[in-house]
Formats: sequence, C-alpha cells, structure tokens
Amino acid sequence: MDSLDVDEHRKIISRVLQEYYNIPYSYGDLERRFIISKDDNNYLLITLGWKNDQRVHGCLVHIEIINDKIWIHRDGTEDGIANDLVAAGIPKERIVLAFHPPEIRPYTEFAVQ
Repeated sequence: MDSLDVDEHRKIISRVLQEYYNIPYSYGDLERRFIISKDDNNYLLITLGWKNDQRVHGCLVHIEIINDKIWIHRDGTEDGIANDLVAAGIPKERIVLAFHPPEIRPYTEFAVQ
C-alpha cells in the first residue's frame, strides 16, 4: 500500500470514529473523547464520566496503523467498527482484527497480520 492509500485510510478512520463520537449518550453523565496520536497512527475513542454513581472510564475503540495495515485492538461497538471501515472503502485484507487471537484470525474474513 502506498502513502496515498495510508493517508486516505487515515481520513476514513477519522471520519468513521467522528460519527461515533457525535452520538450522544442517552443516560448518565457520560461523554466521549476522540484521541489521535501525533503520528496519526493511533486512534482512540474513550468513554468517561459517571453512571449510577459509578465512575466510567474505558476504551470503546482503539485502532492502530502498523506496517500499512489497520489493526483493531479494541472494538466495543455494537455492529463492529471493521464493518464500518469496509463500508467506507477500506478493503478487508487491510484490516486485522487484533482483538482475536492469531489462531482465530484465519477464520475471519479479514487480514491475519
């Protein structure tokens, strides 16, 4: 994959995660934070705040670009962030479901590594 593809994939990742960021919580005093690393290779969507008098702080989505592949380390979305990325134009062979053990990845429709 050349640098133009990587740059386009970065834009797609940002756009898709921005859509999740914009969804308001319907309960609790919760908010999201969308964080992009300085090198544009790590994307985090976290939830923080209070719900039922309990502190909430957790990672909803973590995506990292490693060797021109998109590694999804954490996916706490209902339908799967990988499906959203594919629908937005990123090929499945460029996406690694890193939250699955390596021996399971060959049985997914996505890249192994």
